[in-house]
Amino acid sequence: MTDLAISAHALRKSYGGTTVLDGLDLAVPEGTVYALLGPNGAGKTTTVKILSTLVSPGPGSGPVRVAGHDLAAEPQAVRAAIGVTGQFSAVDNLITGEENLLLMADLHHLPRRERRRTAAQLLERFGLTDAAKKPAATYSGGMRRRLDLAMTLVGNPRLLFLDEPTTGLDPRSRHDTWQVVRELVADGVTVFLTTQYLAEADELADRVAVLRDGTLAAEGTPAELKRLVPGGHVRLRFTDPAAYQAAAAALRETTRDDDALTLRVPSDGTQRELRSLLDWLDAAGVEADELTVHTPDLDDVFFALTDQPRHTAKAA
Repeated sequence: MTDLAISAHALRKSYGGTTVLDGLDLAVPEGTVYALLGPNGAGKTTTVKILSTLVSPGPGSGPVRVAGHDLAAEPQAVRAAIGVTGQFSAVDNLITGEENLLLMADLHHLPRRERRRTAAQLLERFGLTDAAKKPAATYSGGMRRRLDLAMTLVGNPRLLFLDEPTTGLDPRSRHDTWQVVRELVADGVTVFLTTQYLAEADELADRVAVLRDGTLAAEGTPAELKRLVPGGHVRLRFTDPAAYQAAAAALRETTRDDDALTLRVPSDGTQRELRSLLDWLDAAGVEADELTVHTPDLDDVFFALTDQPRHTAKAA
């Protein structure tokens, strides 16, 4: 059985009369990327703050273990095992990139020689060696985010919390950050990710949880969640009207477009359903000129599970 980097039961938190988390359960396997999605105010950042010991769970919360340690009994051990990169950069813009890393090494009480070596290695790893002696204020947004991640890794954490790490970054910088995350996970690091970018979760996460009103609306692999939402289909296009008519007669529950000679067949896109569809076509002696599989994306899942109209949530 895979060991868990995070195990939380009935996590609760309220501020005043507002309930933010209402019995949240989490199980995050080691060495994976676990993405927590949800609209603004759903409790994503509060969850990260609790799991990283920045705030205490509310009354009635169940046991929580983070990086193998009891959150309530061993908060110092939890802090020693994790790294946290928040929504807003922790980089000091008045000093150089190298000095930012050396400052973090001091906070981790690394020996002097190890401080220099660690800073140099991280600058190289994140492509910042040429800018090491420059003030961080001169860095681009993507460079500052890379420096922020490098600072988080000074203590060699095995569990990394990334709270909306690519907010405000341009597409290239976002993809660079994704590559860093992949490399970390390949080295055995567990990443707990919150994000507003659904494509980011789809690209990186092994498992995705959708948070709604402080509880989990759904949890699973991206593929599993997509199958929860109706609308998946296979589109068959024909150039021969006779083949089109034969296919339409052979297949059930199809949506026809007689002008375009296309059929839309409901499907969840699984291998079994595709094989069944192809068997039907073979039995009818019909061959489509083009077959395209269309499945719901995580945007569809997000809006369906959080009860938000897609156009409204996109604008938010």
